[in-house]
Amino acid sequence: MKKTFLTAEWRKLIMVNYAIDAQVLQKYLPPHTQLDLWNGTCYVSLIGFMFLNTKIKGIRIPFHTDFEEVNLRFYVKYPEAGVYKRGVVFIKEIVPKTAITLVANALYKEHYVTMPMQHSWDLREDALAIEYRWKKQDWYRLGVVAQPTPQPLAPGSEEEFITEHYWGFTTRDEHTTTAYEVAHPRWEMYPVTEYQLSVDFTALYGPDFDFLNTASPRSVFLAEGSEILIKEGGVLRS
Repeated sequence: MKKTFLTAEWRKLIMVNYAIDAQVLQKYLPPHTQLDLWNGTCYVSLIGFMFLNTKIKGIRIPFHTDFEEVNLRFYVKYPEAGVYKRGVVFIKEIVPKTAITLVANALYKEHYVTMPMQHSWDLREDALAIEYRWKKQDWYRLGVVAQPTPQPLAPGSEEEFITEHYWGFTTRDEHTTTAYEVAHPRWEMYPVTEYQLSVDFTALYGPDFDFLNTASPRSVFLAEGSEILIKEGGVLRS
């Protein structure tokens, strides 16, 4: 049994979901994994959220327990003993702490970068206003306004597809993939009434993602999130 490497809470997750040509993602696909589609559509998602109460092997690291993250990810699956392990692959993960970037890239071969970040949560009785901001040369922002009462995930829904991926997969080399498990309960969702997005996808993620600058999202969600466990990784190889 894999040991738990990290515990935390992921809270107030904004999820902006786009359809993408599956061919665009082929060069990012880790060995031994397959693209995971929902109703025949390949998705890429921009996600903003808070890490809270973070501990590495049960230890709080001063000044590194609460912080923002924004990532761009897509969805994959890995067949094992006749069952698919469904997970995500990150194009890039943005955090405000250099130490987090160094550890995640070294241990899991992820694609973290460090940028200045801010967030605001306005939790009112009649609405929630959640926003995440990060700076490369300009400040970018991702925000939603949502109804304040969370709703359970509907079985078979798009929301369930986007949130119910419990593995992370990263390319180690052309034959090898690192896999790690992320454990959490089913999340509740706040109905989103409006969203704001100011991002230069080309500057952040390269020309493969130019189209996102003018594309309309298929959907925008706000998930409450939960406590999570990240377990130490394994290796998939030929």
